[in-house]
Amino acid sequence: MAISKWNLDNAHSNVDFSVKHMMVSKVKGSFNDFSADIVVDATDLTTGNISFTIDVASIDTRNTDRDNHLRSADFFETEKYPNLTFTSTNIVKKGEDEYAVTGDVSLHGVTKPETFTVTFEGLAKDPMSGAEKAGFSVEGKIKRSDYGLTWNAALETGGVLVGDDIKVTMEIQVAREA
Repeated sequence: MAISKWNLDNAHSNVDFSVKHMMVSKVKGSFNDFSADIVVDATDLTTGNISFTIDVASIDTRNTDRDNHLRSADFFETEKYPNLTFTSTNIVKKGEDEYAVTGDVSLHGVTKPETFTVTFEGLAKDPMSGAEKAGFSVEGKIKRSDYGLTWNAALETGGVLVGDDIKVTMEIQVAREA
């Protein structure tokens, strides 16, 4: 397959995260507004270019008060830093359908390299539109403190209210540009 431009199918894609809460459970959430620029051979990502932009204010943890707190200066400070971006810098094939995708993550005024595991889920022709579609699963972890997101509260029983490790998962569907 040749390198092609692929357009994100937002209706069939999601960007999710989870973080430890009170040292005993996990809070999960999503970002509802995101875009991508993807130019790859869907069956061999190693020569491609991938970039993502996430509107951080679109955070949704199913709790309005928490979401508003996350948008505030205590966390994302979305008025000053509206986007989280990722731009690939190196893609290495790790297995038949698995890749280590390294790139620059920019969040809250800080840019750092991060590596995510990307699994190619397959190709299919959409029976509704006739477009060729490809699917990918993404997993990774970032430390919020690496990006200056350090707000927290000590717990009476020891530990902290909000964990430092953020688990990131994405399910991405793209359509080959005609």
